[in-house]
Amino acid sequence: LACGTALVPSSHLLCFSSHDLMSKIVPVTVLTGFLGSGKTTLLNHILESPDHGMKFAIIENEFGEVGVDENIIKEDSEEQIIEVMNGCICCTVRGDLVKVLKRLRSKLDNIDGVIIETTGLADPAPVAQTFFVDDEVQKSYKLDGIITVVDAKHITEHLEEEKPEGVENESVEQIAFADRIILNKTDLVDDVKLGEVEAKVKKINGAVEIIRTEYSKVDPKKLINIQAFSLDRVLEMDPQFMDTEGEHQHDQSVSSISFKFDGELNVNKLERWLSIMLKTKTQDMFRYKGVMAVKGMDTKFVFQGVHMLFSGGFQDSFKWKPEEPRTCRFVFIGKNLDKADLEKNFLDCKVTTEPRFKVGDFVEANVGSWSGGKIIKVWDDGNPYRIQLDNGEQVWAPEDSDNFVRLKRSKQNGRAA
Repeated sequence: LACGTALVPSSHLLCFSSHDLMSKIVPVTVLTGFLGSGKTTLLNHILESPDHGMKFAIIENEFGEVGVDENIIKEDSEEQIIEVMNGCICCTVRGDLVKVLKRLRSKLDNIDGVIIETTGLADPAPVAQTFFVDDEVQKSYKLDGIITVVDAKHITEHLEEEKPEGVENESVEQIAFADRIILNKTDLVDDVKLGEVEAKVKKINGAVEIIRTEYSKVDPKKLINIQAFSLDRVLEMDPQFMDTEGEHQHDQSVSSISFKFDGELNVNKLERWLSIMLKTKTQDMFRYKGVMAVKGMDTKFVFQGVHMLFSGGFQDSFKWKPEEPRTCRFVFIGKNLDKADLEKNFLDCKVTTEPRFKVGDFVEANVGSWSGGKIIKVWDDGNPYRIQLDNGEQVWAPEDSDNFVRLKRSKQNGRAA
């Protein structure tokens, strides 16, 4: 397990005193929801909001060996970021959550709240349990509420999924323990479908307030400092809630595959590979996301998806800092994933060789047929070459291979000039 703490610069820089305010009780919000529901997007909306005037400590948990979400939390936010990596916060790293909370106590004088974003495969019960079974944690923190983000388009199939004997359905547990439901992605389904989803949610948790949203946009005041968590309600629903010996079992057919390499990649190769994955593996891909360094670009390429719904691109808010190592990382979570195949295809996108041509070289570009031209720029806008054709038009070569660009051939013998 790797736990790290990093300050994020902003106009409201956090300044921590060295003394420990043991008497201060800080509210904690647990942000949960199944894979790809929109938790990190919601977290970014909270951090960006100018309305609440609060400073937060963020505890980030990911179900994989390589962290991605800490790279797509807004870099200009004013909060402190704490990363908790490797494993599910509700089981293998539960003890580490306690350690992080205790380590934070010396900084509570300038923190207004703690937000814990769990992995999409976490059962929120053991996380909530932490705030009632550890005396030292109870002295400094109170559980304010459990916020569950629900994907309106995909939640039904996850709620109805048959699990092996003894394995609980995480999406059901996340709804059952919720104090607020954020019914997200409402723009992707019609009103009939929304009504059906809300009925399923109410069948699991009849008293919960449901807030409909698009892109996880909701007033933070409806989620933070709401004093909504009720231990009595939870014990009525789950009398074994305080049983610290209980174990959470994950579906063993579901795995997380993550990979990271130093260096840059060709974004055109990446997009072609992801396109193939979307056509052939969508049912098995619950969640996938990545942050990439693209050759020829100063902006990070961020992608994420749920089943066949994919979004990705360059965002001005995620730029590589001059001193920041340029790395590429991805996480895929799903059923029956082939680790070796995923890693091979990912590495195939890496730029490992110097360009074959230089500015001024005469070449032929494949624009449906071969057309003569001249290299006018190397690694331009994520493409290996920018080419000025003989007819004055400019085109880009997406890959540095003879399939797209080759040395100009003589008209007499068809050989390279």
